[in-house]
Amino acid sequence: MSGHAPPDVVCVGESMVTFLPVRPGRLADVPAFTRAIGGAESNVACALAAAGHRVKWVGRVGRDGFGDHLVETIGAYGVDVRAVDRDPDRPTGVYFRTADDRATGAHEVAYYRAGSAASAMSPATVPYSSVADARILHLTGITAALSADCLALMRELTAPRPGRPLVSFDVNHRAGLWPRGAAAGVLLELACRADVVFVGVDEAEELWGLGDPVAIRAALREPAVLVVKRGGEEAVVFERCAASAEVAAVDTITSSVTSADPSADTVTTVPAPRVDVTAPVGAGDAFAAGFLSATLRGLDTRARLRHGHLMAAAALTVPADLATPPRRAHADRLAALDEAAWGTLHLGPGWTGDDQEVRTP
Repeated sequence: MSGHAPPDVVCVGESMVTFLPVRPGRLADVPAFTRAIGGAESNVACALAAAGHRVKWVGRVGRDGFGDHLVETIGAYGVDVRAVDRDPDRPTGVYFRTADDRATGAHEVAYYRAGSAASAMSPATVPYSSVADARILHLTGITAALSADCLALMRELTAPRPGRPLVSFDVNHRAGLWPRGAAAGVLLELACRADVVFVGVDEAEELWGLGDPVAIRAALREPAVLVVKRGGEEAVVFERCAASAEVAAVDTITSSVTSADPSADTVTTVPAPRVDVTAPVGAGDAFAAGFLSATLRGLDTRARLRHGHLMAAAALTVPADLATPPRRAHADRLAALDEAAWGTLHLGPGWTGDDQEVRTP
């Protein structure tokens, strides 16, 4: 980020050092790991910065080598990290994972984040003034699970107030972080206070027993824009904006209104392209980044969904959580394909850099 211009997006949340296995298998059997970074909010921040937007990440890391690595690596993407706190007493969180899909029983994650520096985030350590100048404030449900102070911070940042940035909220349910039965009500509360919400049908089913996009919208009436993701199949947007069919600029998205009528929505569905998956992690964060990038650019609903799918495909075709996004001109060209051509799009490793997409009959 150059100069001191206000950010397009501020992302608030924990980032951790991630250790990725050098081969598939149980954590007990993997002989070595490579170091990367991971964290839903910092993933979105890095992807948006790489796509050319002004982005600030607000978080808290330890005053240790892993904290140095996170701040330096995220900053190298062009993200403003000046608001990141360094905690002298608490460590930076780390985690290890297997190479398997999170949706399978073989997937393992070992978190070492209890008592981390990020768990000490609170309304006192992250003042509202540090996010107030953004066009979009991006949050996830992961932060709410880290501690009572983190939940208080989430409630503070999502509270209605004059001039509030547009609040983007990814439900991002991680069952292992929550006491049994605690997540459903909290995540519903926070989602209902946001303007743009991302949720997968799998997590909505697990949280609220809702596996159908229409039923999910009926439970989440308040957000002006609700994005329901159906894995690698499709994504559906329910949008209440008056000009939703053609205009998606940030300034046109209205604040949440409790009495919103879901029957007044514009509903848009876009199938995901076929993707040769290298590693099934990071796609949700990348989708949110692509959708928000297109929103900042004032693109229409179909284009926002397609850019979300394309950014997700970039993440799916690399081993780590973060990928180099497609060049804007390349992504715009693919997003503008007609329905038939979009339906035959097939993306594999390397497609973002050398236009190697394959269209199948």
